[in-house]
Amino acid sequence: MSVQPPVLSARGIVKNYGRVTALDHADFDLYAGEILAVIGDNGAGKSSLIKALSGAITIDEGEIRLNGDAVRFTSPMQARDAGIETVYQNLALSPALSIADNMFLGREIRKPGFLGKYLKMLDRPAMERVAREKLSELGLMTIQNIGQAVETLSGGQRQGVAVARAAAFGSKVLILDEPTAALGVKESRKVLELIQDVRSRGMPIVLISHNMPHVFEVADRIHIHRLGRRLCVIDPKFSTMNDAVALMTGAKQPEAEMLAA
Repeated sequence: MSVQPPVLSARGIVKNYGRVTALDHADFDLYAGEILAVIGDNGAGKSSLIKALSGAITIDEGEIRLNGDAVRFTSPMQARDAGIETVYQNLALSPALSIADNMFLGREIRKPGFLGKYLKMLDRPAMERVAREKLSELGLMTIQNIGQAVETLSGGQRQGVAVARAAAFGSKVLILDEPTAALGVKESRKVLELIQDVRSRGMPIVLISHNMPHVFEVADRIHIHRLGRRLCVIDPKFSTMNDAVALMTGAKQPEAEMLAA
């Protein structure tokens, strides 16, 4: 996997908040077709790392590259336009709007010609058709009515809509922040299957999670973040959950046999 150049990488990135250093010359690599889990103790800086990669914060030093090209995002919109989609823990869905409206939030399709160009009228049939196609592709058509309000959906269905939206429009990278938090066992299972399905379609995924069983189930490699930087990347096939926790907390140092290639 690591023979190819990374799809998304960072070298020596620094982010300071006054006297607090959130990122201390941190490195990062995401390769094509993989699920990379990012784990770390509270305050380790993993949230700042993800925000830097997704354009939510601007780094003070260092370099981020997307498909080999240096990028410097100053907003999440720039990252989205470049092909990096992020699903945050709060989902950023509008509960009162329909599934289709949420799928196209900020990317609405306007009617052709005068009605769309000058009167700004939306092409709702087109939006509903595409939304239904995208949800069907990912096996989410347990949702019968594409026009129903998101607030009527279960937690797992809402997460599914958010992931489907990101997968539909993300062209290069999908970042998922705690996608199974606050979900029950059954709904978590569906979301994990959805993540693996998205990966099988060729989309590399960054998974931030505190749930170790989920991380070890779906991740190809595990990036361990500690004290503002990447401590190591381990292979879940040659490491245990106890190893990961010990590395995160500083109780253990990385050993060659557990490291990912």
